[in-house]
Amino acid sequence: MTLDRLAARHGVATAHSPSEGVTVPVPDATVVAVLAALGVDAASPETVAAALDAAERADRERLLPPTLVLHREEDGSGGTLRPPLDLPPGTRLRVTTEDGDVVDGGDWSGLPLGVHVVGAEAPDGRAATGTLIVSPARVPGPGRRAYGLLVQLYSLLSTRSWGMGDLGDLRELATWAGRTHGAGFVQVNPLHAGVPGAPSDPSPYRPSSRRFPDPVHLRIEEVPEYALVGAERREELDRILAEAAELRERVLGKGALIDRDAVWDVKRRALELVLGAVEPGPGRRADFHDFLAERGRALEDHATYQALAERHGHHWRSWPEELRAPRAAESAVRADPALAARVDFHCRLAWLTDRQLADAAAAAREAGMEVGIVHDLAVGVHPEGSDAWALQEAFAAGMSVGAPPDAFNSRGQDWGLPPWRPDALAAAGYAPYRGLLRELLRHAGALRIDHVMGLFRLWWVPEGREPTEGTYVRYDAEAMLAVLVLEAHRAGALVIGEDLGTVEPGVREELARRGVFGTSVLWFERDWAGTGRPLPAGEWRAECVATATTHDLPSTAARLSGEHVGLRHRLGLLAGDLERERAADAAETAEWLGLFERTGLLPEGPGDEEAEIRAVHRFLLATPARMVGVWLPDAVGDRRPQNLPGTWDEYPNWRLPLSGPDGQPLTLEQLAASPRAHALLRELRARTEGRGPSDGGGDARTAPPGARPV
Repeated sequence: MTLDRLAARHGVATAHSPSEGVTVPVPDATVVAVLAALGVDAASPETVAAALDAAERADRERLLPPTLVLHREEDGSGGTLRPPLDLPPGTRLRVTTEDGDVVDGGDWSGLPLGVHVVGAEAPDGRAATGTLIVSPARVPGPGRRAYGLLVQLYSLLSTRSWGMGDLGDLRELATWAGRTHGAGFVQVNPLHAGVPGAPSDPSPYRPSSRRFPDPVHLRIEEVPEYALVGAERREELDRILAEAAELRERVLGKGALIDRDAVWDVKRRALELVLGAVEPGPGRRADFHDFLAERGRALEDHATYQALAERHGHHWRSWPEELRAPRAAESAVRADPALAARVDFHCRLAWLTDRQLADAAAAAREAGMEVGIVHDLAVGVHPEGSDAWALQEAFAAGMSVGAPPDAFNSRGQDWGLPPWRPDALAAAGYAPYRGLLRELLRHAGALRIDHVMGLFRLWWVPEGREPTEGTYVRYDAEAMLAVLVLEAHRAGALVIGEDLGTVEPGVREELARRGVFGTSVLWFERDWAGTGRPLPAGEWRAECVATATTHDLPSTAARLSGEHVGLRHRLGLLAGDLERERAADAAETAEWLGLFERTGLLPEGPGDEEAEIRAVHRFLLATPARMVGVWLPDAVGDRRPQNLPGTWDEYPNWRLPLSGPDGQPLTLEQLAASPRAHALLRELRARTEGRGPSDGGGDARTAPPGARPV
């Protein structure tokens, strides 16, 4: 039991409940390994006792916890301090705010929002400092109800793309959706920097860095220096442009998959040519220097990693010893002009990408979008990537984030992502987490957080063990949420939590209390506590994004037709009999379609796929959900999932272009001219704005002149 006590002190679970009434013990070896990753030796009874004694002694001697949280209530008053202070009589307190103001004493009711330093001096001479986070009570909410588009940006190619969708395409999509169809937001996949080198991991959810975007998303022709390339380099640039056009044609006209590595190769060469041939003007140079100053050491570390990875490969643990830590690598950069030049190059790429992200955000606002661009925060980073190198002390070595066994996956999951160390975050005043959020919120109208339950606890899997042999490690959710709410408040952004799957009791309620929206997917919304039948529209929660599907689920056309069952069968992913699975799936679909018919949302009756997809979205709009998301492939009848969990080479995850029902790729221009997309989005706009489906003139099926049927 001593090991249990020690584990509990460090937030490490010694048992978990996969379902109500069922408790599964965690192997002692797992608990010992996880404690070791937290810097606690629990390898023997003697070391366990010593570690427990040391922890209890530290608690008795500690004046201040490393981080304190104070929520500012909506009326401006201060809320409850967490954790509460228990100080010796006569202890003096002093707060230095982030603006440099000093407040003596323990009355903190008038402190401004922000991240401050608190100091304590006890009469016996002990002194301590900690971080005080003063946060608003809630994240801001949307001003009015909005619908928007959910898109994997790489999949949306225009006639100007270089083989995959880019930030120019995002700007065009936002402008079109906002101005023509009254959309309130566009949500994109994570645009985080990918792991360098080829072949790279195409998943946007396993990035090298979550702090900086990937320059593969740049629209090269919109880099200002591009137009200034002189005639002596123009021929070389034209050859690169011809390669880019061929990449685009392979995807759009020849059935090729999106090849991120090939796209980056031509873009990198183009950027090297452009930036090497043209010096920015004084104003542009000043803007770049301001960007460097604002991003500071975090950008320098990321650019240094990128430069070193070009030379030594991205597996930084195999680099020369003197390069494996960021501060030690600085001297190597200073001593090597060629390396320093590459660091500067990667800093410039981050700057250019940031400015195009800003342009896309501005275009969304100018198009009248209520929310704007919704960016996505992946749950973790690649263990050999930039963040894992630069922030080594903040990650748990030898551990991977995953999920325990459940009804859908009896083997559990290992996502291959190193988790934050909760003790390291607290000791740093949550600076790594704060910096990450601040970067992502720079140009975001809202931030979606993948697996938002990770703010409360994560399933840690020790290296070399099966996911079934992991355990939960708890985080200080009070502090994690306080930082999130503070940074969202500063950015004026909404927060959306992806809270699908196993969610422990109380989590959704706490997120709602802090103003964090949830995610509600139609097919999962049933009366699980009662009849098990589809949940009526009026019983859905309001504080959520309601949608028909996600990037990890079948498209609505595939769901309605049952094609997704056949696909999973062909790939060996079905646990049961094919015909039984098909029958169960068809019965589930029929239940929903029957509900749509009974409530007047499917007047056409079942059998017309396009009408059924419109009925799905009419139902979503009949719920109280403040935000309704339309999976962009659903607007054109795309039948293929972008990602099929449980597969790697068996299915082309994260490499499929947006396509019509026939599987033929569609450009952004064809999407904008599609009668099918036009009909759906026009109805969404009318119903969101409180009008009938065809109010505003004409038949809802009317498309712009010259539209290509889809």
